[in-house]
Amino acid sequence: MITVGIVGGTGYTGVELLRLLLRHPNVQVNVLTSRTENGRRVDNMFPSLRGHTDLCYSDLNIDALKNCDVVFFATPHGVAMKYAADLLAANTKVVDLAADFRLQNLEQFEKWYGLEHSCPDILKESVYGLSELNREKIKQANVVGNPGCYPTTVQLGLAPLFKHSDALVKPESIIIDAKSGVSGAGRKASLGMIYSENADNFKAYAVNGHRHHPEIVEALENISGQKGVFNHIVFVPHLVPMIRGMLSTIYVDLTDVGDALDLQSLYEQFYANEQFVDVMPANSSPETRSVRGANQLRIALYKPQPKKLVILSVQDNLVKGAAGQAVQNMNLMFGLSESAGLDGIGLLP
Repeated sequence: MITVGIVGGTGYTGVELLRLLLRHPNVQVNVLTSRTENGRRVDNMFPSLRGHTDLCYSDLNIDALKNCDVVFFATPHGVAMKYAADLLAANTKVVDLAADFRLQNLEQFEKWYGLEHSCPDILKESVYGLSELNREKIKQANVVGNPGCYPTTVQLGLAPLFKHSDALVKPESIIIDAKSGVSGAGRKASLGMIYSENADNFKAYAVNGHRHHPEIVEALENISGQKGVFNHIVFVPHLVPMIRGMLSTIYVDLTDVGDALDLQSLYEQFYANEQFVDVMPANSSPETRSVRGANQLRIALYKPQPKKLVILSVQDNLVKGAAGQAVQNMNLMFGLSESAGLDGIGLLP
């Protein structure tokens, strides 16, 4: 059995990790930390877990974490990099669900997160954890930076176009109109997140710049092998009054080659062997509720005009956009079936 520690077990992604790992056939969760809930039973805070675990929260103890095979950090930015060196020295693998190991560009990291990176040498050796596109590197990794939720929808939505040998898209034309449920903001108390501020409301935020923008740019550069061509991408996130779910609508201008290509077939072939990416039939409209609770991302394509492509990409922001993808990465790191513990079906209605 793989022994697991979760640092930050009271947030939405932390408890989602626990929910998934409790069903995993090859995993035992030994440590679950919380700064504020030390000694409290997990099922006392999250009654949905009654009968599934008798774990209690504990203070962060690095020695206890060193005894785990892998530690997940479901914490604010800046926490994982404080402990990564000690854990790696003990042969404990690290999966960080925050941003500490996402961006290789230190200048961009420090600009957007307001932190000086404390272990740039480990960052250089870390692997960006988008499982479908980085599978072989993840298998060899000791540190994985789990992608952001919005960047996951964008990269999987655009990868077939930029992995193609021909230029199918004009990179400067990309517009990403993205929507997320309120759980994407985390579980912290905030006036802007309370029910009366969000119910019957719909708003854009971080229009002048979102932390996921540089991650999207860097990731697309790596996917395409092209540098400097994605700097003019427009990315606007929105908050919608639902708990879970994320939908990104991506608008692109096609080149003559891209316009002439059967893009539906291109996407179907690209993701033919990917269990967690579903390319829907032509003229479909994927719904966020169809992936609620599942480690699934669904894609649909439209060509409303010649040389215009619209890509719809939906996922559960807490599962494929966070905890589920982290488990998928762990499975790869330990040579397990990639789908282990992740075969849940979306909840509908």
